Amino acid sequence: MTATDRSVELINAAAQAAADKLAHDVVAYDVSDVLTLTDAFLLASAPNDRQVKAVVDAVEERLLKEHGAKPARREGEREGRWVLLDYVDIVVHVQHSEERVYYALERLWKDCPELDLPEDAKATRGKGEQAGAEDAP
Repeated sequence: MTATDRSVELINAAAQAAADKLAHDVVAYDVSDVLTLTDAFLLASAPNDRQVKAVVDAVEERLLKEHGAKPARREGEREGRWVLLDYVDIVVHVQHSEERVYYALERLWKDCPELDLPEDAKATRGKGEQAGAEDAP
């Protein structure tokens, strides 16, 4: 089984919204073969809590405006370190860069096929590492 066309549309819209808000390391996985509760995961990160919230807001706004999709569940917003948006067909994880490194969700889903994303989203790969290197003494 593979992710549905609807799931891929939502993933692409969410990825573009995240990229537009300067998220780092945007990647998506087709988890439909290993999970029954959703088709795909989108992972994105940002260097601070405010940026995490901005990415989350942009994703929500775009999915509602362009696809009429509202999250069935939203978790983690208060802390702003890891926000999960559950759209049933897809789940969007927006993490603070430190949480992204610590929890390493990519390691959990590395055996799942990666979904092709818009060019702007692909261009975010490695941005988190670059930002971390710039912050280092």
